[in-house]
Amino acid sequence: MLGMLLASVLSFILYFILTIIAYFKNRMRRTKIMKTGIGLFVFGMVVMVIVVYVFMPTITIPNLLVLNAIVAIVLVPLVYGGAKIPVSMPAATRSLTGGVVLLVAVAILAVFVYSIIALQTSHDTITQSQEEEAKPLNEENTPISVAPESARNKVQKAMSVVPNTQFYDLGKLQAQQVDGEIVYIAPVEFSSFWRYFRGKETEGYFSISATNINAQPEFVESKMRYTNSSYFQHNVQRAVYNKHPNYIQSGEAQIEVDDEGKPWYVQTIYKPLFFSNRPDMDEIKVAVVDPVSGNVKTYDSAKAPEFIEGSVSSELAALENEYFGKYINGWLNSIFGKKDVKIPNESGTESSVTPIFNEQGEMFYFTDMASPKENIDSALGYTLIHARTGELTYYNGQKNQGIMDSKGAIQIVDKQYPEKKWTGTMPVLYNVDGEPTWIVNVLDPNGLFKQYAYIKASDSDFAVFGDTAKQTLNAYRLQVAQDPSNVEGSEAVDLSEKSGVINRVLVTSTESRQSVQFLLEGDTTIYTVTTSKAPLAIFLKEGDQVEMQVRVRENGTGTVEEMQIEGITQ
Repeated sequence: MLGMLLASVLSFILYFILTIIAYFKNRMRRTKIMKTGIGLFVFGMVVMVIVVYVFMPTITIPNLLVLNAIVAIVLVPLVYGGAKIPVSMPAATRSLTGGVVLLVAVAILAVFVYSIIALQTSHDTITQSQEEEAKPLNEENTPISVAPESARNKVQKAMSVVPNTQFYDLGKLQAQQVDGEIVYIAPVEFSSFWRYFRGKETEGYFSISATNINAQPEFVESKMRYTNSSYFQHNVQRAVYNKHPNYIQSGEAQIEVDDEGKPWYVQTIYKPLFFSNRPDMDEIKVAVVDPVSGNVKTYDSAKAPEFIEGSVSSELAALENEYFGKYINGWLNSIFGKKDVKIPNESGTESSVTPIFNEQGEMFYFTDMASPKENIDSALGYTLIHARTGELTYYNGQKNQGIMDSKGAIQIVDKQYPEKKWTGTMPVLYNVDGEPTWIVNVLDPNGLFKQYAYIKASDSDFAVFGDTAKQTLNAYRLQVAQDPSNVEGSEAVDLSEKSGVINRVLVTSTESRQSVQFLLEGDTTIYTVTTSKAPLAIFLKEGDQVEMQVRVRENGTGTVEEMQIEGITQ
């Protein structure tokens, strides 16, 4: 309760100042002023403690100014009325009391103005970098392939396994890695105050694979007394506030599970910039709450226990994206000139961002950025925010500019099956063999998974649908390799030497280039070479002996980098 009492007491500073001024200016009424002032303070403190307990305002300069103004506006006139202090409006405006009131009004206005100026300051606290493009997917990569809507649908159907299931609703899904597997974790939460009053503690949490569409949810029994849906002192947000009343809490606390299967509530908190409530991205911390004892431990976000993937909340990541894109040149520029302004799309699965994992098991938040100009549906690039450090990387290489944005990818999926009303969700942009590619989940109206869609981000007509992630990825890679305009995107595959006799040849042409596809005798790999790399390849015929430097992928395609044709090249 210490944090709440502190916030309540600090809300009476202006009240004390104005009451003391009235006390010294009115000698004949000092006793009455003191009694009235103390009585109103006691009454006001009771009310303010209740208000702070319910709303939990963060102890910041802007919040305290507003709270002090409200308390003074309500209680100071009662002091004057109760002590029967005569008030002359012309004299009041020239008095010390009037000066204090004017000073507070100016301070509130100044804080409001500074909070606008601080937008760029907050932007400048973001740790950021830029890269051309992300590392391509290798043959072993499979992205998160289960949309949260689909996972939630399955878990909802399994709620009957929870003891006293009528007491609970399903809480927030959180992606994380447990025992080397990427899963969604979701606690069961109280459905109402009376359920909390009777149940006292929740029963546990669900776990379901985020990469296997056929996986079923597993319920793990683990009693939790401190939860998001608990009331009074057992509420997680209130437990964190009581320890850190001067930190702003970002989003709702989420469950993360340690190596022993014990759940912990994780709440992102940050200290705002001085004189404002704008986030200081260098001051991100995470409060970890034991749901059994209510004990709160606080860490720098990057130094949280290793089992915590998302010490930076999706809500804060979304805010970071907004500040990064809009306020690069300040607030005025975001409204008028809009130079270098980028607007994050809102196609993400969590607060407009989508969690993804890299090969090392680190979680990032993905968002694509669009132009602020209306009627432009191409992306300017995309960001990945590290979910532990908050570091933002902006990918804006040439291949990522002018491509279809996430909304466009969803629209392509939505138009594919209009009669079934299947829709696209969770679009994420991956680098597939050098080609920016949208990977989209296809769900039916009930939120059940139906298909995957792999869409070439630079060509809205190039889309591959399939039932499994691996199958769809291989089919997409095969089509990309066979497309004459895409034979250069295999940088992630090592070069190898190949030689043999030509068995079949096919020459294909586009407006920009020609390419040659061929088979070797005794080899089913489809090889592709552009005439820009081997101009004489256009003269290939069956029976020619060739030696090549080639990148061969596991899906049965190969891209030729160098070629020697016996009898034609030396």
